[in-house]
This record gives sequence, C-alpha cells and structure tokens, in this order.
Amino acid sequence: MARPRWIRQLVTQPGRWQRYWDRSVALWAALNLVLVAFDLTYLPLRSFWLQRNLCPIPSLPLVLPLGWLPDVTPWVDPLKGIEPHRETQAYLQAFDQLDRAMDRRPSNYPGGGNGKNSGTGKNSGTGIGSGNGIGSGNGGVSPEQRQLLARQLALTVQMIDVNPFLASGGTATLETIKDRLRHRAQLDSAKAATAALLDPARLALVGWSGERQFWRQQVLPLVATNYWRSIDENGRPTDHFWRLDLLLFQSVFALDILLRLLRLRRRLPGLSWRDACLRRWIDLPLLLPFWRWLRLLPVLERLQAAGLVNLEPLRAVVSRAVVALLALELFEVLALQLLDGGQSLIRSARWPERIRRLRSHQSVAASKDDRQLAELVRIWAPLLLAQVAPRLAPEAQNLLVYALRQSLARSVVPPALRALQPLLLVENGFSRQLASGMVDTLVELSRNAGQQLSQLDDQQLALLQRCVDRFWEELAAALERGPVLQRSQELLVAMLEELKTSYLSQVNRSGIEALIQELDQLTTGPGGFAGAGASGDAISRDGVAE
Repeated sequence: MARPRWIRQLVTQPGRWQRYWDRSVALWAALNLVLVAFDLTYLPLRSFWLQRNLCPIPSLPLVLPLGWLPDVTPWVDPLKGIEPHRETQAYLQAFDQLDRAMDRRPSNYPGGGNGKNSGTGKNSGTGIGSGNGIGSGNGGVSPEQRQLLARQLALTVQMIDVNPFLASGGTATLETIKDRLRHRAQLDSAKAATAALLDPARLALVGWSGERQFWRQQVLPLVATNYWRSIDENGRPTDHFWRLDLLLFQSVFALDILLRLLRLRRRLPGLSWRDACLRRWIDLPLLLPFWRWLRLLPVLERLQAAGLVNLEPLRAVVSRAVVALLALELFEVLALQLLDGGQSLIRSARWPERIRRLRSHQSVAASKDDRQLAELVRIWAPLLLAQVAPRLAPEAQNLLVYALRQSLARSVVPPALRALQPLLLVENGFSRQLASGMVDTLVELSRNAGQQLSQLDDQQLALLQRCVDRFWEELAAALERGPVLQRSQELLVAMLEELKTSYLSQVNRSGIEALIQELDQLTTGPGGFAGAGASGDAISRDGVAE
C-alpha cells in the first residue's frame, strides 16, 4: 500500500532493552496461553488431574499411573467454585467405615475375643478379611458388618437411581460404574450385581481382600470424580480465573500494547491513535475476557517478531492449503465474470458511438494538454521513424534486393539467358544498387519526418489530432454502413463462449493440484526462492500491515 506523503517514516533500530522486553512479554504471553488452555480443558480433564492416571485404551482396564504429576485440584477447584458432592462424599465415607469394619475379626469367631487383638485380614490368617472363608452362613460376618454391608448396598442403589453425576456432566461415569459392577458379578442388572457383590454369605466364602481391591481400584476412583459447582450472582457457574488472568497477564499485555502504540506513533508521526490501534488489531484477543483461545494468534505473532520461533514454514503450508481450496473456485468466478462482461460489451450496438467518442472534440478531456492519444503518437512516431527505422536499413535492403531479383528473373530476363553467368552478375548488381537507393531514400525520409515530428509545433499537433479524429470517424462510419459490426460481434461472442466451455472445463478437470506441484518445482528447484522470506524479520515489530 502506498504511504501518504504526510507520513514521514523514522527508521529506528530497536534497542537492547526493547528486545529484552519484547522477548520477555512474548514468553509471558506463551505462559498465559498454556494457562488458558489448561483452564479451558480443566473441567473435561478434572478426573485425570484428580487421579493422575492415564488410560490409553478405554475399553481395557489398563491404567498407567502418573504420580510424578502434581495434584493441582486443591488450588484450581476453589477458582472454579468446585466442592465435593455431598452424596458421593457420604458414599466414600461409608465405604471407608465398611472397609475398617470388614478388616476386624467377628467377635463370635473362636479366638476372636473381644476384638482388641483382631488386626487386619493381612495379618490374622483367619476372619473375613483373610479370604480363607470360615464355613457357612452367618458364622463369618458380624451383625455390625452385615449392617454396614446393607447400608452400602442401599447407598449404591440410591446412587444408581438418583444419578448424582448429572449436575457435573458425569453421566458416562455412572454408566461406567454400572458396567463394571455387572461385569464383576456376571449379571445383567447393576442393582442385582451390587447385591451379589455385597452379599454377606458370598463375602464369608471369597473373603474381603479381593473385593476391597475391586472397589478401591475400579469403583471408588470414579465416584470420587463427582463434584458440585456453585453459581454466582449472574446465574452462571462460578469461575474466578479471570481475576488471576487480569492481575498477572492482561495488565502486562495492556502496558506492552501501549508501548507498541507509542513506538508506532513515534516512527510514524502523522498516524492517529485510531489508525495505530487498527494496525495493532492482532493484539485485541489479549485483552478480551472471553474467547481466550483466540490469543493463539497474537502469541504466535509476538514469538515470531521476537525471533524466538520461526513460523514461516508453517505459514507456507497453511497458505498452500488455503490456495489449494480457494484458488480454483476464485479463478473460475473471476474468469467467468470477465468473460460475461466482455460478451455484454461486445453485444452492445453502440460501438460506432463509442468509437466517435474517442475523438478529441467528443472527449471529456478535450484540452490540449490532455490529448493523450495524440501526445502518445507524437512521442512514438519520432522514436520509430528517426531511431528504429534507420537501424533496420541493412535488413530492409537485403529484403528489397531479394524481391527485385525475383521480379527481374521472372519478368525481364528470358529463360534462355538465365544460365549466363555475366548476365546474372549484372542483374545482381543492378538489383542491389536499386534497392540501396530506395532504402537510403526511405530512411532519409523517415529520419527527417521523425525529426520534424519530434519538434513541438502547435500546427503539427493540430494536424496530427485531426488525422486521429478522421481515423475514428471513418472507422465508425465503415462499421455503420456494412454488416461488419454484426458479424464481428457474433464471431467475438462465439470465441468467448468457446473459451468458457473449453478452457474453464479443462482447468476444472485438471484441478489445482497440478499447479501447486508446478509451483513447488519452481520455488524449490535449482535457483528457486524457497528460502526467501524464511527469516523471523518478515513480521514487523510495531505494525502488522504497514
């Protein structure tokens, strides 16, 4: 774009502190982009951050523990207004109480005593926690354990019926829990499977150790992912991340944008504040509290301008994809519009009138200084007559000698005398002398005419203008008298129609991919310009579209 004359550009090299500041802000913006991505994906991935387990194949119970990752949920949950759900929290507490009770020996078992020396199933070797079984029926489960098992069964059935995961969007989590219960008990109903798994008689036979592992590893972690989220005064889910974003990042971005605008106006003193802000339009997403994913564009621009990354190869690939998608359609539309406009212009019956308008007295620009066509003829005629034509004298002489020799051989010299060598020499000499005289005369006339036309003469200019006007008048009259106009219009329209039906269809069949491949060969071959523009200085530091 042409720069207005009133804008004086001051070329200044960025100082060392300015480069340090730009790189620091670019890295700070990159960190903000990472935090924005983490904030936008925290709710869908909260289960992962809570458990820090990776399941590469969801259909298989394959879990990769990532214990080296920090537990960020205690710090992020308050920002999102997340609190533990009361029902699922009560379910987890009830299971912990059941687990402690199941590890104790039943008091009526021989050797159990009063339970003070019971220990856990791992150490006792007997009791329900050992997995050895203690016989039939009621002998292995105490009334307290039976009551806790019944309560846990009721809580599980209630969880299946009420679905407390609905508020947090975890309905799929509940379905996963039900599926695992059915698969564990080999039953079709989740409620029946829960009743079978928590049956005292079954636990007295199989023991509690294996069941504890199942509940601890496959059920309770899913139950723990449920949460409750508070609502703010506007009726929207609570989210305080914007406060952290505003305090630590957007304030720095606002200061940096202000400094960039000041540098831009100092470099272009005639630029207004509005135009400077429009030039830095790419910085707008950094200040928006919504659509924060759009910050990817200004962050990449700042990293590129600071020389920290080179995005030119990526830009080339993206632009190639855009060209491949839009070039063919855009070319077809433009070409078809131009051809249709040309056909409409050709079909017009006002050709003679338009030709007459080219005359000087019919033109809007009728002054002597604005007679462009006459002035063009006055400039080119001396150039052709005085400079170009004399230099063509040898070629014109040879052409004229050949033509005269052929003419004399056919008309003047009889066929019987053409074999005589002296006569042929005389004929050649005469033809060359005659051609040389004619060419010299024409060259001299041309040089004199060119020199005469190169002189500024009002009468000469008027005569030249009159000659041009006469040409347009006679051409328009000739088109009006005969059938030339109509026939010419028909032929030209037919040619354009044939061009539309043949060339455009050929381009459509060949596609744009061949053109892209040809462009790759031209730009990446020997002597190409594939490396041009790959440096990080392609993007201005202070202006985007200068």
